[in-house]
Amino acid sequence: MDQDLTAINEGGLDRLLDTLRLWHGSFRVEPGNFTGWSLGARFYPVLYMLTRMGEARDWGTGLPLKASLLGKMNRLEVHHVFPKSVLYKAGYRKSEVNALANFCFLTKDTNLQISNRLPEEYFKKVESEHPGALSSQWIPADPELWSIAHFREFLEARKELLAAELNHRLEELLHGENHWLDVPRSASPVEEVPAHDDQDIADDGFVQLNDWVKAQGIPEGIPDMELSDPHSGEPLALLDLAWPLGLQEELSQPVAVVAPDNREALVEASKAGYRCFVDVEDFKRYVQLEALGDLVGSGVN
Repeated sequence: MDQDLTAINEGGLDRLLDTLRLWHGSFRVEPGNFTGWSLGARFYPVLYMLTRMGEARDWGTGLPLKASLLGKMNRLEVHHVFPKSVLYKAGYRKSEVNALANFCFLTKDTNLQISNRLPEEYFKKVESEHPGALSSQWIPADPELWSIAHFREFLEARKELLAAELNHRLEELLHGENHWLDVPRSASPVEEVPAHDDQDIADDGFVQLNDWVKAQGIPEGIPDMELSDPHSGEPLALLDLAWPLGLQEELSQPVAVVAPDNREALVEASKAGYRCFVDVEDFKRYVQLEALGDLVGSGVN
């Protein structure tokens, strides 16, 4: 920040832009910048910003999603374009299921209405009732990419559209001085995606844990549950496996099991009143000694 302030004092905005360009090579955004996944991706706030400042429209009402046009009951929620449950059943990894290019923002009502339907089913209805609403949220126009078999191609195509939109917005901010964007890069900055092997093992572990819980006669947890701010609706974290109503629904404390490296989820869930576990065996002991013990003590079978 001191360097930025010095640059401004010495040469104004042009000097600041020159300094930034030395570090980044160019300001032009590339599709690889949208390669991240989960709510912690660097470009997640950028996607939200584009939705709010552009012409993005809700798929249920067709109305613009600009902040000034929304009331308290129409707060935005993260929507998975391709539903999580279907993607997991098809064998896609968590980093793909929660890819930034699989996120969009919709009103709560619309999110609930769409539920876990596939794009090849609900996109046709959206386009019929609200022409242009899909393209307003940078959805590829090729219907072939709306099928789950072409999910990876869909992600790549949407990253292209998102990068083009952001570059357009940057050009507007530069008032035609596009030379700041056109300086060649020595290499394209691509956001690193964690290696899949460890993540795949972790995902399998959560699936097995959910099967074990079900075998104990307790409701299954919700995988990759989005934890949101109760007042603003802002997404805070993804909980790997959660029971928001408790293991004994509405009779016990909310519970979450999170991966040890998912520190953001651990912090946010704890603040929200969840009892959190990072060790599967500790969680199983909790289920057997407390949750199942309470059920037996109360005479519930």
